[in-house]
Amino acid sequence: MGTLDALLQGFAVAFTPAHLMWSLVGVTLGTAIGVLPGIGPALTIALLLPVTYHLDPTAAFIIFGGIYYGAMYGSSTTSILLNVPGETGSIVTAIDGHMMAKKGRAAAALATAAIGSFVAGTLATVGLSFISPLMVKVALLFGPAEYFSLMLLAFVTVSALLGSSIKRGLTSLFIGLAIGLVGIDTQTGQARFTFGLLPLLDGIDVVVVAVGVFALGEAFHVAFREARRPEEISRVTGSLWMSREDWARSWKPWLRGTVLGFPLGALPAGGTEIPTFLSYLIEKRLSKKPQEFGQGAIEAVAGPEAANNAAVAGVLVPLLSFGLPTSATAAILLAAFQQYGIQPGPLLFTSNSALVWALIASLYLGNIMLLVLNLPLVGLWAKLLYIPRPLLYGGIMVLSMLGVYSLKNSVFDLWLLVGIGGVGFLMRQFEYPVAPLVVGLILGPMAEEQFRRAYAIAQGDMSVFVTHPISLVLLILTAACIVGPMLLKRRKAAAA
Repeated sequence: MGTLDALLQGFAVAFTPAHLMWSLVGVTLGTAIGVLPGIGPALTIALLLPVTYHLDPTAAFIIFGGIYYGAMYGSSTTSILLNVPGETGSIVTAIDGHMMAKKGRAAAALATAAIGSFVAGTLATVGLSFISPLMVKVALLFGPAEYFSLMLLAFVTVSALLGSSIKRGLTSLFIGLAIGLVGIDTQTGQARFTFGLLPLLDGIDVVVVAVGVFALGEAFHVAFREARRPEEISRVTGSLWMSREDWARSWKPWLRGTVLGFPLGALPAGGTEIPTFLSYLIEKRLSKKPQEFGQGAIEAVAGPEAANNAAVAGVLVPLLSFGLPTSATAAILLAAFQQYGIQPGPLLFTSNSALVWALIASLYLGNIMLLVLNLPLVGLWAKLLYIPRPLLYGGIMVLSMLGVYSLKNSVFDLWLLVGIGGVGFLMRQFEYPVAPLVVGLILGPMAEEQFRRAYAIAQGDMSVFVTHPISLVLLILTAACIVGPMLLKRRKAAAA
């Protein structure tokens, strides 16, 4: 069955009334979450994992996909009106977007962000539809040795590129790997890191860790902040329709941002930060009015917002094709797949074809819903910014505990949740990235399994990891990711 036929079947599933309703729920919730600073799609999906446990997998992933896309839309509202990025991918948008708002052009900034997000999201989803099946053919060339080397590369790139330093990123990764080792070793039957506690024999549930690190950790962090200064919110004024000049200055950045964001988002640890910064630099260099950048240039909103949304679709390519998460949200989505007993990778497109293509089809529909929701209802979304932080994060803590308790009706899980939330809080306080922890937790046991399998097939010959060409290339890239930044840092220090 060809890609177009599979996509049409996906639309047939996604167009059912129930799935359309779930898609609307997802994009609406995602937009609201994106508007609220500091929450984000990873935290929201983690909170919903226990809630959607008994839901049909297709419906659950349509909701998650809508939340993921919607949060990218909503985060621009916070950046433009409040100068506080709702997501890291909207940091660049805040620079000129908020300046436009201060000059009374908030409506134009929000409009170019919404339309650019729609254009980029739709084009990138087309890329996801046709590139993912091709990546599956590449993934079928991978054996245990290649998969282990690929996971090693994912560990290092996520740790090296997220956070303020490689050491902090790797420390976060090793915490995740240690948590992933808790429980009974499947090959030897020996208990590992259980400290004699019976509830730990089954290991630590990924949902407990995800909710603890993202939800409780963020709530503790916000509560601990001493700054309680009132935030100045710019009003949405003027027509929501852009002027002819705004359209002329925006359409090329939308397309360039899409071309830039999608492939970079698909790379390990590509995420949304790198393409948005690159888009800003490119638009400034190509602009006829570079002096306006930093003062309210509409290109500086259009390009980065397009790159941001295109990167989101790019992140789904390695997740669906290889089972590799390249961002915190992708790691939570991988946990969601595992919750339903589904393993993303090359076999996903054959064993769960209906689910995958319904998810991809729902992303097209979600983009249309998001455009309709965002343009006329900008004023309504802006009012969410007035919710008091204590009420908002207090509600998140209550939902977190209720959700985790509903998994096994275990009080021990609640204590574990609070403990892991404390770890997440300390990591934020000392600027340790939390994404490598979640990636290490989820991919750690899988990497261990692939290593043991490759070792057994090679009958104890460790050279199997360097005699296979693909594995060797991946290991060289891994070493380059560790050594490269260190050499650059020494070179800069020597030059100084």
